[in-house]
Amino acid sequence: MSDIVCFERNAEQVASYRCLVSEHHWVNKRYKYLRLSANADLNGSTHPGQFYMLKCPDVGELHPFLLRPMSVYGTGPEPGTIEFLYNVSGVGTKALADLSSGNEMEIVGPLGNTFTLRAGFHRVMMVARGVGLATMAPLIQKAACVGIELTVVMSARTPEDLMRDAFLRGVDADVYCLYDNDGTSAVSSLDKLLREILSKNHHDMVYTCGSHRILRLLQSVLTDFSETEGEVALEQRMACGMGVCLSCVRPILQNGQIDFLRVCREGPVFPIRSVIGEVEFA
Repeated sequence: MSDIVCFERNAEQVASYRCLVSEHHWVNKRYKYLRLSANADLNGSTHPGQFYMLKCPDVGELHPFLLRPMSVYGTGPEPGTIEFLYNVSGVGTKALADLSSGNEMEIVGPLGNTFTLRAGFHRVMMVARGVGLATMAPLIQKAACVGIELTVVMSARTPEDLMRDAFLRGVDADVYCLYDNDGTSAVSSLDKLLREILSKNHHDMVYTCGSHRILRLLQSVLTDFSETEGEVALEQRMACGMGVCLSCVRPILQNGQIDFLRVCREGPVFPIRSVIGEVEFA
């Protein structure tokens, strides 16, 4: 388990690690928790918002070819410990779900940039849905450790899918839980709630991940709260994770013009206001 191949990315070390599966279990009917151990300081080198590329195993008729990008759910307390929380959906994650404690697997990372968390922040908001909870979970812990007050707005299909405890992991926050099955997560309801919260207390930053619907809503809401910044960790299909294949390019507004940036390399974290949708070419 000591084989490490090192690369350099923006003056930070990116490496391939052979890890031991130390814990792997279902959180609910859709999501699994994966804990890996490596002979390296993954805790010290990995930061909120970053991701790893995981080599999923061949299992039966499942033969994943490409590595799968996966956001980091947590690290530590041991230096070589890293955690993932993932939705079992496609070929890769279905094969990954078959791994048992004691098996080995390879991961590559850490990759991507990180969320912004400034020393002067007093209160921030996380708007989370589905597996986006895993991406922002390390940010919750880091913000709480430095005394930043937290507002958390969580939504899911049903209460059984929400994973509130798995997201907060003991952190104290003002929490709002919304669901599809009772209509509270509807765009109109969420829009009203977000505006009420932001009007009541100033938030230095709003973070989100994953949901295109929530991203678009936050872009609209934040036009009326210009003093609040916003960041989104984009979820995008990618083949290499290192900026070579260009399969994860997204249009991003920078300095008044549209640039096509790689989610794996220049992202996955971008300012909410800079992410644009479809681009019309003349």
